[in-house]
Amino acid sequence: MILFRMILKNAFRRKFRTGLTILATGIAILAFGLLRTVITTWYGSAEATSANRLVTRNAVSIIFPLPLSYYEKIRHAEGVSEVSYGNWFGGIYISEKNFFASFAMDTETYLKLMKEFLIPEGQKQDFLRDRRGALVGRGLMDRFGWKLGDVVTLKGTIYPGEWPFVIRAVYRGRTPSVDETQFVFHYEYLNEAIKGTMPSLANQVGYFSVGIRNPGEAADIASEIDAMFTNSPAETLTETEKAFVMGFISMSEAIIRVIQAVSLVIIVIILAVVANTMAMTTRERTGEYAVLKTLGYSGPRITILIVGEALVVTCLGALLGILLTYPAAFGFKTALKQFFPVFIVDPLTVALDAGVALLVGVAASILPARQAVKTRIAEGLRRIG
Repeated sequence: MILFRMILKNAFRRKFRTGLTILATGIAILAFGLLRTVITTWYGSAEATSANRLVTRNAVSIIFPLPLSYYEKIRHAEGVSEVSYGNWFGGIYISEKNFFASFAMDTETYLKLMKEFLIPEGQKQDFLRDRRGALVGRGLMDRFGWKLGDVVTLKGTIYPGEWPFVIRAVYRGRTPSVDETQFVFHYEYLNEAIKGTMPSLANQVGYFSVGIRNPGEAADIASEIDAMFTNSPAETLTETEKAFVMGFISMSEAIIRVIQAVSLVIIVIILAVVANTMAMTTRERTGEYAVLKTLGYSGPRITILIVGEALVVTCLGALLGILLTYPAAFGFKTALKQFFPVFIVDPLTVALDAGVALLVGVAASILPARQAVKTRIAEGLRRIG
């Protein structure tokens, strides 16, 4: 108890210096937490995938289509429970800055597979009945101020022209990690329209979403599906939904590595700030530590005093940084919601923040503590300030 009281008094003896160190540590922890949240968000779409779904695409590249006729063969593969299909639409709302994911899907089968979408039953039936109907995520509705029944016109990029849709249903995510910024409409609406204008793209799909009964059989089912189309004009590659999403994430691997490197630099900065503070305080108290030694304080107890002081400062800084991370993450999401539709501070990030604070506190105090313990009593008593 006495040691603990001494640690607290020492930590706040120079209030201005301690306050600046806590503030600097808090800002660094805030930056570290935001960068880690960006990384976890980047991988979040992969973590939010279902283990009960596979994706079948063209073996050459996702940009090449597959014949719609593959649907029946895939549906009858052993272990398959449901199959849906669709195309990336790539529409633009008013201007290119209003980017969001838009898909033309076989809606009835799609909704059976997407169990993470929560849709009121009445809206769901309205959507399925209306060929021009659209299913829109709650985040997208809030972003543009849309409401049920609104007519939204998208400008086609892959499929030129203006495409009007009626918002018939709004979905929410079953969990916070579900992307609520997607725009989904009927594949039949797209397919019928392009039969007259772009017949070469009619009855072609970008991918098949395959529901399976047992995730443990995913590899075998994927191999069976691909074997069906070996040596065909459009061979397939079937993989888990997570692997499919990770394929897109890997394209930005260099950016992720830079962010990770910057987060490590921040740790070094925190370490330098706290180490400098502890070196100054230890040098100022050399005489006091010498007096404590004459009173019977051993090396370990002196070490506890110094390490404890560093931990108090870093832990308070970490607490400040963690508390600031949540409103900062909300502001970050609001400002960049078109790029980060889901931006949640993961509990693991908070744990890493706390771990970094403990690590820095101990590391920054090792050398000052060693110096204080090694200094002889007579030499310590001769030092002033």
